[in-house]
Amino acid sequence: MKKEGDILEDQVLPDGSVDAVEKEAEENDQPKAGNTILKEQIQMALIEYRRHNKALFFSSFSGGLEIGFSLLLMGVLYTMFQGHLSEPGLEFALAFAYPIGFIFVILGRSELFTEHTTLAVLPVLNRSVRISHLLELWGVIFIGNLLGGYLFAFLLTRMGTAMELISVDAFVHLAEKMLRFNWWITLGSAIFAGWLMGLLSWLNSSSRETISRIFIIILVTATIGLAGLHHSIVGSIEVFAGFISSPEIALSDYLFFQLWATLGNIIGGTVFVAIVKYSHLGKETFIHKHHFHDE
Repeated sequence: MKKEGDILEDQVLPDGSVDAVEKEAEENDQPKAGNTILKEQIQMALIEYRRHNKALFFSSFSGGLEIGFSLLLMGVLYTMFQGHLSEPGLEFALAFAYPIGFIFVILGRSELFTEHTTLAVLPVLNRSVRISHLLELWGVIFIGNLLGGYLFAFLLTRMGTAMELISVDAFVHLAEKMLRFNWWITLGSAIFAGWLMGLLSWLNSSSRETISRIFIIILVTATIGLAGLHHSIVGSIEVFAGFISSPEIALSDYLFFQLWATLGNIIGGTVFVAIVKYSHLGKETFIHKHHFHDE
């Protein structure tokens, strides 16, 4: 098992730390260099690896709850405007409700599984962390996100309908959007979503201002929402809410979605962002390599 002291705090450039490089860039009003972003991403990931699993779990559980507000806002908008807007107009409105949960999670620094399909992989490529620790981190965060999402979906389907904020039709509509494709289309869609989430993590590291980060989050996640791409955490909440609120959605439908969406998100974030970015920037980035040690 990993211990808090397994990762050392000096895993930075020996004579030019990330902070020093970043300070120089700020003084010259220059954008961050690619290798600077890579260093920061690795440092951020190593901090996560040093955290105890209990802390990671509760942070990811919080993330699962918070990202559920995307479903809340989409459900309310669908209920209010369904029948009053054209179908394209309604889908456009829902797409720009989609980012709200991501803003809460990312700016609030809660853990989100799809960010770690890129972020947590970089120290493995750097040989600072073992694959077994990556899988452990993924498992803790994934389970925490799912459980938080289940709780939010349960509360929302009960309270939302009781308060007449959200109709059952809204839950069914949002769930069926995720379920209407076969496995390979779902997988491909999830790969694109994972790719975009990996880029979101990368772009957030390149930005210095909160307002810029909010804009980036909205731009990327609204793209996912408008395109109807499969996100394994938000989509999990959508489909689970449909499952517990209507007999039209079966448990097998939920499990089908969760399998292919999760696999696709992992492929998209790992292959198209982590590996590709590291392959052309890693050799330019000189970072001390320390390894976890099993006790």
